[in-house]
Amino acid sequence: MGYSKDEMLALVKEQKVDFLNLQFTDIVGIIKNITIPVSQLADALDHGVWFDGSSIEGFARIAESDMYLQLDLDTYAVIPWESEADTVTARFICDVFTPNGDPFPGDPRRALKNVLAEARDMGFIFNTGPELEFFLFKPAPDGALRPIPHDAAGYFDVSTDYATGIRRQMVKALQGFGIVVEASHHEVAIGQHEIDFRYGDALRTADSAVTFRTTLKAIAQKNGLYATFMPKPIAGISGSGMHVHQSLADLETGKNVFYGEGQDRGLSQIARQYIAGLLEHAPGMCAVLAPLVNSYKRLVPGYEAPVYISWGQTNRSALVRVPRITRGRTQATRVELRCPDPSSNPYLAFAVMLKAGLDGIKRGLTPPSPAEEDLYHIDPRSRALTTLPGSLGDALEALQRDEVIQDALGVHIFERYVEAKQQEWDDYRLYVSQWELDRYLPIY
Repeated sequence: MGYSKDEMLALVKEQKVDFLNLQFTDIVGIIKNITIPVSQLADALDHGVWFDGSSIEGFARIAESDMYLQLDLDTYAVIPWESEADTVTARFICDVFTPNGDPFPGDPRRALKNVLAEARDMGFIFNTGPELEFFLFKPAPDGALRPIPHDAAGYFDVSTDYATGIRRQMVKALQGFGIVVEASHHEVAIGQHEIDFRYGDALRTADSAVTFRTTLKAIAQKNGLYATFMPKPIAGISGSGMHVHQSLADLETGKNVFYGEGQDRGLSQIARQYIAGLLEHAPGMCAVLAPLVNSYKRLVPGYEAPVYISWGQTNRSALVRVPRITRGRTQATRVELRCPDPSSNPYLAFAVMLKAGLDGIKRGLTPPSPAEEDLYHIDPRSRALTTLPGSLGDALEALQRDEVIQDALGVHIFERYVEAKQQEWDDYRLYVSQWELDRYLPIY
């Protein structure tokens, strides 16, 4: 869009905006927000908006807390559910800067921008298309939050899908932010859904993924429901993933460089090297792509979530899947990474995936032979398959061994991310669960 300052001031006046939400995310991907009256917009555009970063997860310590937000004018949008009465509220997504005007190294959006710049230096544009699955739960009779599915429907069901109208409300709200929705449907598990939006530039799709989560939670709440992106809220049924489709395009021509005419599976050498990079760094990325203790209860056999570090074309049990290329649509050639889940920070998730793929290209890595069989029912020793980390603790250890993924995060985010997640893992390890009491107390 490329708004100028004067165009932006005219637009908010035309749309009768009263308040502006200035949004950014902490290192774990939770949206933070500062609200200013529209009368302060001109000053915000000239000088930024200052805030204390010492209370933001992973940002700054007390002695280095001052920082300011710089508005990204291309992210401007009126917030539909906050603009239905006499008051109109809009939002900007912001970048975080230090007092001396330097980009703040703890800003996840900056981490992604840094790796995108590395890709541009290599002649590439990074495109992504995340597919975020989520559950809709209804309140318990006592008002407590429990995983009680809103319906009893299954994959693509109609008659038992009670959320069709709610998903349409969600789609309309997303469209209000300029997010182009391509499809919505019920997912495999009861109460589980998916809404897909258009593939495109990685920074904008990361912005859209963050907006997506907030929007769906707001619309669910308006309907008396709770939308959750927790990876595995109910044992014994499918969890929620964030499968990420990705490709590289030539910086000059825009041509998809993953397509290899006449080559096996239609993949170019660059695509194969990129896949090899994803596979090599999969363990090190896992703590970012599957960032919760709960994430590793999704990454188990039997639920179309990957366990083994592998790739294939039709294989939904593989870590990296190559969707079939439709004749005449070679520009859509892409690979799909299936271990991320929707609790991850999209900026950091895209940054580490791209960094891993670029490392594969730089080093000329070759992927192993593809696996097209159902990996859940084979002896992994017969294929010499290695597994993803089995817990958040294992994933953090793998991250601390992978200097390439650490570099994608930057020193500031890496150190604070590991510190926060190690505390989460330690809290879980020390907690005595109801399962343990039920299992052991009567016996021992």
